[in-house]
Amino acid sequence: MKAIKLNVNGTSHPMQVRDDEVLLDSLRNRVGVTSAREGCGVGACGTCTVLADGRSVSACLAHARRYDGVAITTADGLPEDDVVVAAFVESNAMQCGYCIPGFVLMTKELLKDNPNPTDDEIAEHLEGNLCRCGTYPELMRAVRLAAERSR
Repeated sequence: MKAIKLNVNGTSHPMQVRDDEVLLDSLRNRVGVTSAREGCGVGACGTCTVLADGRSVSACLAHARRYDGVAITTADGLPEDDVVVAAFVESNAMQCGYCIPGFVLMTKELLKDNPNPTDDEIAEHLEGNLCRCGTYPELMRAVRLAAERSR
């Protein structure tokens, strides 16, 4: 066991973690995060995406001990008036909603690095996230709208 502090959405959470404990389990079972979810368990679908110091991480693969003291952002921690969240809602970019937190965080990462992405750049950045409901046209529209409003 190792003592760490997970800094999640601006709040420090001291805990003891096993060497093999993944970040997703720590976030869900110890911190109470509900937006990061396990979809595939192998980092291929994006439902477990969180931002660690602003960079996307597949929390189902990342060992919690590596994120001691790192600023972690989850979709739960975004403000109600977040530009990206609002764009997703207005664009009807969800059906079941299971994948949306990962898409939202990936969009935030993209727009931080590239405030005016092309459709190809959006598709490339989001290619590791899967939507089983197939709302890809709405997702693209949401990212474009968020980009426009963020500039």
